[in-house]
Amino acid sequence: MATAPKEAENDVGLEEIQTERQEPPKGQKTFTVQEAVETIGFGRFHIALFLIMGSTGVVEAMEIMLIAVVSPLIRCEWQLQDWQVALVTTMVFFGYMVFSIVLGLLADRYGRWKILLLSFLWASYFSLLTSFAPSYMWFVFLRAMVGGGVAGHAQGLIIKTEFLPTKYRGYMLPLSQVFWLAGSLLIVGLASVVNPTIGWRWLIRIASIPGILLILVFKFIPESARYNVSTGNMAAALATLRKIAKMNGAMMTEGVLREPTKERGGRFKDLMHPKYLRTTLQIWIIWLGIAFAYYGVILASAELLERDLVCGSTAPLVQDAVDDSEESHSPCHCRLFGPAAYQTMIISTVGEIALNPLNILGINFLGRRLSLCITMGCTALFFLLLNICTSSTGTTGFLFMLRALVSANFNTIYIYTAEVYPTTMRALGMGTSGSLCRVGAMVAPFISQVLMSASFIGALCLFSSVCIVCAISAFTLPIETKGRALQVCI
Repeated sequence: MATAPKEAENDVGLEEIQTERQEPPKGQKTFTVQEAVETIGFGRFHIALFLIMGSTGVVEAMEIMLIAVVSPLIRCEWQLQDWQVALVTTMVFFGYMVFSIVLGLLADRYGRWKILLLSFLWASYFSLLTSFAPSYMWFVFLRAMVGGGVAGHAQGLIIKTEFLPTKYRGYMLPLSQVFWLAGSLLIVGLASVVNPTIGWRWLIRIASIPGILLILVFKFIPESARYNVSTGNMAAALATLRKIAKMNGAMMTEGVLREPTKERGGRFKDLMHPKYLRTTLQIWIIWLGIAFAYYGVILASAELLERDLVCGSTAPLVQDAVDDSEESHSPCHCRLFGPAAYQTMIISTVGEIALNPLNILGINFLGRRLSLCITMGCTALFFLLLNICTSSTGTTGFLFMLRALVSANFNTIYIYTAEVYPTTMRALGMGTSGSLCRVGAMVAPFISQVLMSASFIGALCLFSSVCIVCAISAFTLPIETKGRALQVCI
């Protein structure tokens, strides 16, 4: 689900560029990159683009989800306490948040393709180094560096979005969730086989392979024509557009490629404008809460299965790595995932696309506010249901529904945020919301992996309470964007 926010943010950011409204010289036809993209249409190039750039979501999901399946083993190997395990995930998102700003600025200056290649080389290099980490502190530092590299994967989504015709963007965004789901399922499946046999270090090495393979196929994807135009490299942009037209078997737009002008970008004080102040504050609350709940569910699932917090099950979900001794009663006692635990994680992960059809219907028929209110309320309910003493099947069902609901929450808030702000501040609104998303992700590990071990019901009540606050915030949002035309300015 970490891939869907970036696509929405970059997609709406394209609307910042408005074409010149000047009359072309007599006898000379001109066109913009956007007009050329629309004329060329969708074809073989876009299919290859979707598969290659969409696969960045597979790599990102594997790197982000890796900690959930490795945590029990590093806890055992280095005798870690709960807060030390939680700190690993927090530092991954800290690196992600910091580097996303730096790499975004560099991409605007040096190009999307170059930064995308650099980010994959960076992430793959530090991921491989992580597998040789000699101590816990090295492991934390190296995973933070991996998080920084993963942040640059957003440039792949930008390239994909900037080459897509307008009418196809709405379809590509939901479909891109399949790549995140595939990466999540792949890392859990690999962990179930690799962890019990050759260990977590080999799991990290194997998980680095998809990123390395993607680097080899990046040469088939050109630099963004929009970026080339923005830097005045009209010849390169035109050559790229002609290549795409040839690959798609389409006619190239006739005339001279012209450079568009940019509208004034949004300013932070625009978000605090009286017309949008209340909306902005409530959206920030919702974004923070949804990210908190999403990553809380993922980490809580691992923690619940690791600590065998299921009653009434006929088979253990976890297996002890040591005999019942004095060490088994220590806070660092080793409890590794068993086959049933991995099966539960796989089933619950599939839940991320289970409610997509209903979510789409709710968004379009009930409206954005009411739909989000309902799914957030249901998320709060299912967090509390996890405390019910049930079988492993019942727990799996609850986790499945939670993953489905938190994914639906993300889908709705992305759409609402993109629609509620005018063009001049839409990218800024999405950017600030994305930053708060990372904050929520950084806090979640300490609730799922620290507070939950001290008070299981206390952690669940906290997650549930945050979801209820978000549900109320969603219901009381002052603007409903269903059927509302996109605004151009404040």
